[in-house]
Amino acid sequence: MAADLGASRTRVYLKQSGLIVDEPSVVAVNTKTGALLAVGSPAERMAGRTPANIRVVRPINGGTVVDIDMAQRMLRAMVGPKLRRAFRRKPLLRAAVCIPHDADPLARRAALETLIGLGARRVELVDSLVTAGIGCGLPVEQPEATMIVQVGAATTQVAVLSLGSIVAAEKVPIGGETFDRALVQHLRNQHELLLPSLAVRPLHQVLNGDIPQITEVHGRDVATGLARTVKVDPESLRLAVRTPLTSLLDAIRAVLHRCPPDLVADLADRGIMLTGGAAQLPGLDTTLRENTGMPVNVAEDPGLCAVQGLGAMLEGRVRPLPVPEPAN
Repeated sequence: MAADLGASRTRVYLKQSGLIVDEPSVVAVNTKTGALLAVGSPAERMAGRTPANIRVVRPINGGTVVDIDMAQRMLRAMVGPKLRRAFRRKPLLRAAVCIPHDADPLARRAALETLIGLGARRVELVDSLVTAGIGCGLPVEQPEATMIVQVGAATTQVAVLSLGSIVAAEKVPIGGETFDRALVQHLRNQHELLLPSLAVRPLHQVLNGDIPQITEVHGRDVATGLARTVKVDPESLRLAVRTPLTSLLDAIRAVLHRCPPDLVADLADRGIMLTGGAAQLPGLDTTLRENTGMPVNVAEDPGLCAVQGLGAMLEGRVRPLPVPEPAN
């Protein structure tokens, strides 16, 4: 079994069965009885709509398990029936899991315990940047540079890969949720308007200029609590997301600065590959292309690249590349 435990979605790949789980990393729990009420999409729909005795939990943050017990219960509910059928054929479960680059020992231990609690007898930790590169078809084992930018919900990882290893990498606490928060905070500060989470997604179009004129935004007034509509200048929304975009560009420049000149020359032709669930933010590829001067491509199914790369390792199509132990 291969697992990609993301802050936004959890994906599980089973050997000879393919992708068996692609669900939001959300759990709904009854705080009085401790009973698990829902996982995945049904639990996500409960967020912000529950009574006091029901709590919606996200046990994974930035690719790191922050609540081992809840993560185990979530995975057991998602993959339990499918794994029971697999156990009838082969009772020994081996697992591989993606972890962020340079994950600290606590994060590594949390990932191990989560999969062991699911019944795995052996667990391999693999760098998510390497698996994402394999999953999107990059020649990561060749002696040539490939640059990958993995944009998740909470964090973004930037790396240059060559000969199956990471030459230079950088991680910044910026992701799809960061852009959402920037837009919500701007509307609250400038227009005293509270925006529901689902209403933020249409505003992503401002990143590539698809909203050229004044646009209407519906939300709740901060003072009165009543529904209100305001007219917003798209240019002001673009300015609101400039800060996270600048931090992302700084991370790319820092990685390039630490790379040997020969590898940077390779990247001038090959460019950057965008992966991760938030890689499809409108206009993100265009913005990176304009500011770096390099070609920028978005992977096909960018959110599935990491688990597909891990699945390729399980199936034996790619040589396994486990994560080295961190230096003391």
